[in-house]
Amino acid sequence: MAGALDGVRVLDLSTLVQGPQAGAMLHDLGAEVIKIELPQVGDVGRHVDVLEDYGHSSVYIACNRGKRSVTLDLRVDAGKEAFLKLVETSDVVLSNFKPGTLDEWGLGYDDLAAVNPGIIWAAGSFLGPYGPEADREGADIAGQASGGVIASSGFDGGPLSTYGALVADHCGAQNLQTAILAALFARQRTGRGQRVDVSLLGGQIWLQAFEYTHLLMTGEEAGRSNGGHPLVHALYGVFPTSDGAIAMAGCPEHLWPGMCRAIERPDLEDHPAWNAYFVPREVALEMRAFFREVFETRSTEEWSKRLEVEEQRFCPVRSHSEVVANEQAYVNGYLVRANHDDWGEQTFVGCPITMSDTPTRAGTTVAELGQHTEEVLLEAGAEWEQLEAWREAGAW
Repeated sequence: MAGALDGVRVLDLSTLVQGPQAGAMLHDLGAEVIKIELPQVGDVGRHVDVLEDYGHSSVYIACNRGKRSVTLDLRVDAGKEAFLKLVETSDVVLSNFKPGTLDEWGLGYDDLAAVNPGIIWAAGSFLGPYGPEADREGADIAGQASGGVIASSGFDGGPLSTYGALVADHCGAQNLQTAILAALFARQRTGRGQRVDVSLLGGQIWLQAFEYTHLLMTGEEAGRSNGGHPLVHALYGVFPTSDGAIAMAGCPEHLWPGMCRAIERPDLEDHPAWNAYFVPREVALEMRAFFREVFETRSTEEWSKRLEVEEQRFCPVRSHSEVVANEQAYVNGYLVRANHDDWGEQTFVGCPITMSDTPTRAGTTVAELGQHTEEVLLEAGAEWEQLEAWREAGAW
């Protein structure tokens, strides 16, 4: 069955994570994604955490599986000419260079729209395409810092920290693919493509819309997470057990009797302040202190059994290895087992979306640098003589 984006062709010029992860999702939704990389060098992501046994980096595999690779030097006339040949029959051009870079190369939105009026020119940046800081370059950690995510991490009085995942890049990728999908939908009505822009900063502000709204409406900073959330005053947070930790997502009124049974404290069922889902901040702090002592008395496994029987809102805090060992991720296609021609049976990160009529697909191939250059250009209508001329002129 064809995917939702079957027939859509994406030229992915982006590097590392913000752009490439958006391109990977478009592939999983059915689009043909062609990775355009610098000859001899490729995407910078090819060189981060290279896995010796596989000859590729984990970053590149994660964000570029399923794509074809074309090498073109867009800084030279021949490379630009070959790229514009691909633009003629493509739908989306995806990039995350410093704002203005493609314009300097003569490949800005207006340049591409002159070749293909239906093209969607989609760009991700660090701080946005406009303003006094638009030309600054940054990566995920700078994105986390720019939007206030790092400032809200950890405990009062303790050190600040990043997240153990590239959350700024991921949010940027999510917004970029959403913008592309919206532009494709709009093109069905108007017949025209358009320019769309997202940034790491914008993504981090959107990620924290709840917290920023609190600040804007009250003038008060939400504060640091302190193992939970600064604005969620409930039995909400991470609690150590005797051998690990569990995360509690609050205890609504109808589940409070069951919680009292789970911790063997039936006397608390009619507690005048604790038997409510949301409570005043001071009461939430009291509950957290009490339950911290309670949960430390038993193992994660034992608490999980007790809380599950009572249908509580919780989850044991799992490591990546524990997630990989849990069948739940495979049943839903979030992790996919597949045979690779060179690597044998492997597990790949799948697609987080399921669709009943236009199923998604997980990429399980990883292209060598420039593997499909001639193939893709021939498909776009170029002749062999033209390929030779471009090659001799330094296009790749």
